[in-house]
Amino acid sequence: MPSQHPEEIGYGHVIERFVTRKDSDHPRYLELNSARVLRPGWPHAKRFARHLINDAATITDAELEALLSYEWRSRLTAAWLIGVGRRESFRERIGDLLLASENCFSSGAYCFALARFGTHADAEILTAYLDRYLPPPTSATTSPAALGAVLRDLPAYTPEEQRRWTDLRCDFANGWTGSGR
Repeated sequence: MPSQHPEEIGYGHVIERFVTRKDSDHPRYLELNSARVLRPGWPHAKRFARHLINDAATITDAELEALLSYEWRSRLTAAWLIGVGRRESFRERIGDLLLASENCFSSGAYCFALARFGTHADAEILTAYLDRYLPPPTSATTSPAALGAVLRDLPAYTPEEQRRWTDLRCDFANGWTGSGR
């Protein structure tokens, strides 16, 4: 998908206002990408969450589209704002970006947004992504053994651990917005 700087379409303000905004020591996109917001005791959590919720409620669809049309930092931030605000009208756009898989940094944010929507349609998009990018085993004899070894050696990549991180993101967002699903 071609990239277009928001300035080119009259939305130059969105980068500073939403992406590089500093509610802590670092720009918002960096905090979202690092998952610092999920760490208990993070000193900037309340201010960060309050500003993220406010921005998710006030950003316009046109501003979100401008962010989604730019680079990975903007897309990551837009996907978080979409997920926090449960902007389900962006489901198809988020799904298209996830399936295009242009970079690895914003894909997790797309998955977060779809997890926040939490419908069967979102599960279908995520399944299509996995069908496309998680190749089937090429050898019935070695692939399961290799997968087992990876899961043993890298426990952070087990399905249970990945589910835990998704639950943490959604639980935090539910706590921020006061609405669960």
